[in-house]
Amino acid sequence: MSTATRRWTGAVLLLAAFSLAAGSLAGWGRAAHGQAAGKFPFANSRPAPSLAGGSEWINVDAPLDLPMLRGKFVLLDFWTYCCINCIHILPELKKLELAHPGNLVVIGVHSGKFVTERDADNIRAAVLRYQIAHPVVNDPDFVLWRRFGVDTWPTLQLIDPEGNLVAGTKGEVEFAALDRVIRNALPYYRRKGVLDETPLEFNLEHHQAQDTPLRFPGKLLADEAGDRLFIADSNHNRIVITRLDGQLVDVIGTGAVGRDNGRYDQATFNNPQGMALRGDTLYVADTQNHMLRKVDLRTKQVATIAGTGQQRREARPQSRRNVGVPIRTRLASPWDLWIHGDELYIAMAGPHQIWRMALDERQIGVHAGSGVEDIVDGPLVPRSGSQPSACFAQPSGLASDGRWLYVADSEGSSIRAVPLAPTGLVKTVIGTAHLAADRLFVFGDVDGPLPLARLQHPLGVVWHRERLYVADTYNSKIKVVDPREQRVQTIAQHAASAADGPLFDEPAGLSAAAGKLYVADTNQHRIRVIDLAHESVTTLDIDALDPPQAADSGEVALAGAEHVRLREVLVQGEQGELLLTVRLNLPPGYKMNDLAPTRYRVDAVDSGGPVDPSVLGMATRLATPQPEFDIRLPLTSSQGQTTLKVSLTYYYCQESGGLCKVGSVVWNVPIRIREGAETNAIDLPHRVQ
Repeated sequence: MSTATRRWTGAVLLLAAFSLAAGSLAGWGRAAHGQAAGKFPFANSRPAPSLAGGSEWINVDAPLDLPMLRGKFVLLDFWTYCCINCIHILPELKKLELAHPGNLVVIGVHSGKFVTERDADNIRAAVLRYQIAHPVVNDPDFVLWRRFGVDTWPTLQLIDPEGNLVAGTKGEVEFAALDRVIRNALPYYRRKGVLDETPLEFNLEHHQAQDTPLRFPGKLLADEAGDRLFIADSNHNRIVITRLDGQLVDVIGTGAVGRDNGRYDQATFNNPQGMALRGDTLYVADTQNHMLRKVDLRTKQVATIAGTGQQRREARPQSRRNVGVPIRTRLASPWDLWIHGDELYIAMAGPHQIWRMALDERQIGVHAGSGVEDIVDGPLVPRSGSQPSACFAQPSGLASDGRWLYVADSEGSSIRAVPLAPTGLVKTVIGTAHLAADRLFVFGDVDGPLPLARLQHPLGVVWHRERLYVADTYNSKIKVVDPREQRVQTIAQHAASAADGPLFDEPAGLSAAAGKLYVADTNQHRIRVIDLAHESVTTLDIDALDPPQAADSGEVALAGAEHVRLREVLVQGEQGELLLTVRLNLPPGYKMNDLAPTRYRVDAVDSGGPVDPSVLGMATRLATPQPEFDIRLPLTSSQGQTTLKVSLTYYYCQESGGLCKVGSVVWNVPIRIREGAETNAIDLPHRVQ
């Protein structure tokens, strides 16, 4: 949990005065008692402040405010996209949104810690990278942060269907606790008749985003001896293997989110990041699955070697080195890997520690770090005595010169050096460990002598030819540390920008081979290659690489869809087709949402009917959503009967912009084909609420 200390202490007073359950869900749990007694289900409330004051809104085409959302719970998520705790909470919020589509709206309030994070385009990229499907408001000047009395990332604040601020909590929280609060409170508001249970839909960024062969690549690994480049195609949930010149070799994983083992075309990952190679075994940090995976490159098989698939959540720091058998030990966002000897070192971003696992897979545990999020030098792990142990802040990149393990310690904008031996002291190469306070809030873009140098949220490091190269991510630069001269400088800064974008945009991964530096240019979905002799920059051309095929479950109707059964319709089959005409009667002041896909599916309840089975059971999207459109179904016979089930999901918005809704309907249509019937057309009307 990241806490803004000195600059925002005044905000704590407002939070305390409101008596919210900060730091726990104790106050939220009162909803259960209030509901049972038929009383107001929360211990405290006051009218919620306005949401006005942000600079831009993302995932929605006009600003929102609370009067527009009356009748629904509104959950404000105060976050910043660098923060690992904020990243951890996003899947829990997604589960909550799916569980309460008609009763809850989540709004992300992005109050950026780093300067780069206050830019709307960078937030937009983060929204796509984290696949956020709710509105996000940019709060660069901390207007909403102060107004709602926030002092910590992440903070959640709950507003009830009548516009009252009723509860809040700091830090990570799981779906089950949030779900229980809303479920217990809903009956009270339903009895009052104040709920609006129509699901809302927003003009999401991903509706407009064009897919690319690589999608937000995170880390990469160059194997000079084997002429191989391994690319973590993170948002495509797969590993891409090429030659060093870009020739495509293979793809590991289907692209679907999951944790399936097996062949390359069966295996699934969830946002893989760092990798390490030993012979023909590739180790993968399967970050959002909280697992380590092992790939046998000869047999083309993927296996899980550490992690249970559940995130490790600990209230206090972990001081023991050895925490258990790898396959039975919970991990938390492993972000990068490094092999030294018979040990696999792990940048465990979640608990702010460096872990290590024996390659015989018998033991895993903490190598360095108390678990406190900070930038502090000292002994590897807590021990008796007054000297503080080493602290890290979201370690995200690893490299080594054979003696030291270099760590990109992102939240402290620092580069750390960790002894590979089981004893020794952690030291800081670039960064803020020497400061008395605010160590996590001092950053910049300064080259020069190491004591004066400043970085901004670095994510990657690589040791190559006696120098340490750094992906200075939020400065969108690559820098090099010369240990002999004790200086840092930006490289390739005078190279001409490519016609298709800036030189780099939040690069996250680095690897080196044969005098070349391979860069995961994350936000531009590509791999860049720096020739270190000339500092020239080119883009790696990966021929024949396509995005993974999107899996379509075929399901169209949403949970809670309106079901309409029509009377039997007599139609004639001489024309060889059946014509279904969908007619959506939109409310005044609304229009179809051009950016969200209208989807339909036609099924036959019984088999062997007169409709051609080849057109049944397939989900279809309309390229241009319209309130009225035709569905043509070829017939295999001029006589017979069947019952068709037509499922439809559609999206519609206020003509003035801002608020969009989603509707879903299922028509059950018994039809009988008979000679002499007057028409082959069937109307499917629906009045949209």
